[in-house]
Amino acid sequence: MKVARFHTHGGPEVLKQEEIPDPQIAPHQVLVRIRACALNHLDLWLRKGLPGVKVPLPHIPGCDIAGEVAAVGALCTRVRVGEPVVISPGVSCGQCIRCLEGRDNLCPQYQIIGGYGLNGGYAELIAVPEVNVLPLPKGLDFVKAAAFPLTFLTAWNMLVTLGNIRPGHTVLVMGAGSGVGVAALQIAKRFGATVIATAGTDEKVAKARGLGADHGINYQTHAMGREVKQLTEGRGIDIIFEHVGGETWKELIPVMAAGGVLVTCGATMGPTAETDIRYLFMRQLRIQGAFMGSKADLMALIPLVEAGELKPVVDQVLPLSEAAQAHRLLEERRQFGKVVLTL
Repeated sequence: MKVARFHTHGGPEVLKQEEIPDPQIAPHQVLVRIRACALNHLDLWLRKGLPGVKVPLPHIPGCDIAGEVAAVGALCTRVRVGEPVVISPGVSCGQCIRCLEGRDNLCPQYQIIGGYGLNGGYAELIAVPEVNVLPLPKGLDFVKAAAFPLTFLTAWNMLVTLGNIRPGHTVLVMGAGSGVGVAALQIAKRFGATVIATAGTDEKVAKARGLGADHGINYQTHAMGREVKQLTEGRGIDIIFEHVGGETWKELIPVMAAGGVLVTCGATMGPTAETDIRYLFMRQLRIQGAFMGSKADLMALIPLVEAGELKPVVDQVLPLSEAAQAHRLLEERRQFGKVVLTL
């Protein structure tokens, strides 16, 4: 089968097009013929290499996958050959207390397809556990179906499960032009929140407003803290949806409302953040980490996507042969929404 993978860490140019043997399925696995695979920033981090994190090489990235069932293992009973499907990106043991509680993303053996230990979707075929295979949402083609699992699942976990979002909350969505930012914006609006979207260009701010954001801030030209104070009339933010990291915390935490929460799932601008802890105890604030979400969360999302209440946003579609160019688009933050590879 054809794949795009890297044998060494580096820039987009390390992604090589190659032919490798087709994967063999275990009795509990399903072989999926991939039609589309969306990019995530995790793909870039793995390709570049992370200090202290060893990625088995060569590695095939790609977490968000849609396609058709090509074969099923002897123990599989639910899916059928030829069925269009989308893949839940988180793999867990299914037997520990966390999995049995329905919080499989807290499983000690939890891994992401295309992540640190598992090959992913920049390929024609992939073998995955049957439990990770879900029906393609009605009304979506393969490209749009690939554009929603990881980002919408992460955003749902951050806002609904961990952020306890409520009607009337004010939510600040950082990086609203990213895949996870686009998802967060829509989920927050569905729950009746007032959304302030931030982005690095006026064009992206306008697009975020077009998706439903009540206010927009270009963080390149405006001071976020001052703008937030004005927009909230000094009250502050109830939920900060954060995946940027770096210097932003020092500016954001002082503009949080009493009892507010900052939920973070990434550090694209750097892993070290600084804050004045007096804000935490005087305003009873909470800083909450988030990592993916449960399979049950993803199943709750699918009906909302099918009903058109939540919509995957695709910026560009490229063939697998242009995987390196797709990485450049994401790295340079030129996209609004998702970049998707097709096979």
